[in-house]
This record gives sequence, structure tokens and C-alpha cells, in this order.
Amino acid sequence: MKLNDIRDNDGARKSKMRVGRGIGSGKGKTSGRGQKGQKSRSGVAIKGFEGGQMPLHMRLPKRGFNNPFGKDYAEVNLGMVQKFIDAGKLDAKNAFDHAALKAAGLARGGKHGVRLLAKGELTTKANFVVAGASKGAIEAVEKAGGTVEVIAKKVDADAEAKKQKSADKKAAKAKK
Repeated sequence: MKLNDIRDNDGARKSKMRVGRGIGSGKGKTSGRGQKGQKSRSGVAIKGFEGGQMPLHMRLPKRGFNNPFGKDYAEVNLGMVQKFIDAGKLDAKNAFDHAALKAAGLARGGKHGVRLLAKGELTTKANFVVAGASKGAIEAVEKAGGTVEVIAKKVDADAEAKKQKSADKKAAKAKK
């Protein structure tokens, strides 16, 4: 084999269709664009445009509410935790925090942490370190002999520090 013998396999590189090169090419005259009008020309951007009429997406009413201050918790049910412990995916000797639950595949998402819910039954003694828990979940875990520690996230701590700083400034102004 020599350098001048090297080439791509047959069909590996397909040449671009040359349009507008006469009727015999099969892509002559209108070049596969049909006939006249805006769509037959280049630079067309008419995705939601309805000829000046109010587009459908603007005619329909808005629904719902997106809370900009809402927290995003990964919701974990006690029944699923028990199922994972029985399957051997979680070790009941260690405390269950967001990282452990996420590694096991129980907690998806939840940038503000994990919230423990009481659906299902927990029979194994387990300790949880979570961002939130329902009353029923706390009762069920304590009934099984475990503990639930609800931690305040860093975001909340930053907010508290900010409030304290503004209160200190107001106090300093009042003294003057």
C-alpha cells in the first residue's frame, strides 16, 4: 500500500446535491422548492406566523403559576427506602442523606435537598439527614427506632445572614 492508494470506502462520502443545473438533473428549475412564494426563497422564518392574524399560541389563555421562590426537593417515600434496603442497594447502618439516596437512585433532582414522605411502611431502623420531612414520615421513622435530622440548607443560612446585616444597618442608623 502506498500513500496515493489511500482513499475512503465506497459510499463513505456522499457529494452534495447540485440544484438548479437543468431539467435533466431532476433538481432543475425550482430546485426542489416547489413554486413561487416566500417558502421557495431563502431566509424563511415563519414558524408561528399566521399571516398577521393573532397566532394560536397567543390566542390561548395562560394557565397556572410558576413560583419563583419555590423550592425544588427530591421527594422520597419511606416505602421505597424500605424496598431499597431489602434489595441491598442501601445500607441501613449509615445515615441516609441526599448524596446516599441519589447514589442509590432514589432521589432524582432536588437542588434544595431531599424531602421525606410517609407513603409506604418502614420496618428497618434508619437515620435520615434531610432538608425536610412530613410529620407522618418523622413518626414512622421514630416508631421503627430511627431518627430524622432536618437540616437548614446553605441558601437559608445566607438569607438569615443577609437579614441580620440589614438589621444591623438599621440599628446603626437609628443610633445616629
